[in-house]
Formats: sequence, C-alpha cells, structure tokens
Amino acid sequence: MMKISKIREMSSPDLEKELGELKTELFKLKFSLATNGLDNPMKIKEVKKDIAKINTVLTERKIADTKKA
Repeated sequence: MMKISKIREMSSPDLEKELGELKTELFKLKFSLATNGLDNPMKIKEVKKDIAKINTVLTERKIADTKKA
C-alpha cells in the first residue's frame, strides 16, 4: 500500500503511469478471483485504495492549477 506522502512527491505524469498500472493489476486480481480464487483477497481492497489516493492527488493538482490561472 502506498503512502499519501510518497504519492504527493511523485510528478503528475508518473502518477498517471502508476494509475494505469494499478488499474491493470486490479483487473488481473478480479479476473483471478473469478476464475480460481486469490490467496489474499484483501489485495483488491488495497489496490482500490491506492487508485483512490492517486485520483485524489491528481484532482487536487488540477484544482490548484485552475485557481492559479
């Protein structure tokens, strides 16, 4: 699980890349769960939380950019 402080230190393009990777991982986890089960079903919850954290930081940055303009 990623810490919010680490996420805030990353650049926006890096966050977009990480977001894509996490969404792919989430898809694979859900597929595995549906087909043959997972060793750790809580991993899905962790990935979802990381996706939400990244989306939150990206949204905060967009809002800050619009206020500056």
